[in-house]
Amino acid sequence: MPMTLSSAAFPDWGAIPRRYTCEGEDISPPLAWSGVPPGSESLVLIVDDPDAPDPAAPKITWVHWLLYNLPPTTGELAEDLQTLPPGTLQGRNDWRKTCYGGPCPPIGTHRYFHKLYALDCVLADLGRPTKAQLESAMQGHVLAQAELIGTYCKTRR
Repeated sequence: MPMTLSSAAFPDWGAIPRRYTCEGEDISPPLAWSGVPPGSESLVLIVDDPDAPDPAAPKITWVHWLLYNLPPTTGELAEDLQTLPPGTLQGRNDWRKTCYGGPCPPIGTHRYFHKLYALDCVLADLGRPTKAQLESAMQGHVLAQAELIGTYCKTRR
């Protein structure tokens, strides 16, 4: 059974509700997964936007949230996550914070990739790693991956 990632807030390739963005409450959406393979010791969640700053001419991938060392038995993250599962650590997003930062595109409709990785190890405490540092530490340890893509376009005023 393949590993899957979903949200009760939006379907795959669906619009992310405003409450999870900078125009709303800017809280993390609920996420749930299944099919974590046997032998998994930890999970990593990376949420990023490859369409920054403009989907017509993307220049960077903007990182919104990094979680690592999630216990493989967790199965879900609640909406507006305030308390991390035991052992879970956070990396630094592109706002230089260790928390969720919701969609806030300056122009156009952006895609937000929610990527979940099952690892065969628990990573060392990396401090407040960047996405690149986290991905480097993950190399050679990924057993499975699941992805959920949401979209968002800021309201024009």
